[in-house]
Amino acid sequence: MRFRRLAAGTAVLVGVTMALGIFTAAAGAGLTCQMRWPLCDGPLGGLFPANWPSFIEWFHRLIAGATGLPVLATAVQSWRTDQSSRVRYASTAVLAILPIQVVLGALTVTQYGIAVLFAHFATPVLLFTLSTLTAAWTYESQVSPVTGRRVALLALPFLALATLLSPRFLVTFTAPIQVVYNGLLLAALAGLLAAAVWMDDQRATQFATVGSLLSAAILIVGRRAYGDAIVYLIVVGLVVVFGCTLLAARVGDTDRLSRRLTETS
Repeated sequence: MRFRRLAAGTAVLVGVTMALGIFTAAAGAGLTCQMRWPLCDGPLGGLFPANWPSFIEWFHRLIAGATGLPVLATAVQSWRTDQSSRVRYASTAVLAILPIQVVLGALTVTQYGIAVLFAHFATPVLLFTLSTLTAAWTYESQVSPVTGRRVALLALPFLALATLLSPRFLVTFTAPIQVVYNGLLLAALAGLLAAAVWMDDQRATQFATVGSLLSAAILIVGRRAYGDAIVYLIVVGLVVVFGCTLLAARVGDTDRLSRRLTETS
């Protein structure tokens, strides 16, 4: 139970760190520490921030650094407590990839470029996916396929709201809207990943997996959504994800009812 809670808490913290990073970029605070890394622009030689914008960037760095502790603990404990091979390898992969994200974060400050930005957006999505899968696999023996269906159903309103808040579609994509939009997508992605792991119907798992992959891709593309074509492509993608999620939930429910009828007869 302790390890399951640690794995789940780590996944949540990775998601929170992503949200903070999105807010930092959206608020225009990503380069406020005078393009210095890891120090900032305030007292004690830059150990602290000098103003509110640089505080946003400084606080994001602080939380990102703190996230490394539970990531390390999850990876170490997965081996010490003899978790399944999937859990051990996934948690170890998160630990291995995290330093790459740290380096990418530094490069966005010292060498600002499209390729670095894309990698800096994509890597956290991979970290969140692996962290969520680690947590889902640890709970797999404790939950039923019905729970997987319920989680898929729970993802539907998140996807509907995210569609309405899509980048530059119906609303002005302000910093708070960006955080809410990406938070909704992260919640939906977590639900789809959990559903893919916990459902026992192959078709339902496939639908949830496709929805997860599309959600992850939309999260990455949405960070650079410029031009009408990309905006509408994201909306269409979200509608497809919604459909995959609905199908996963319905197929899982139909399969469960079929088994009940078979057992009854």
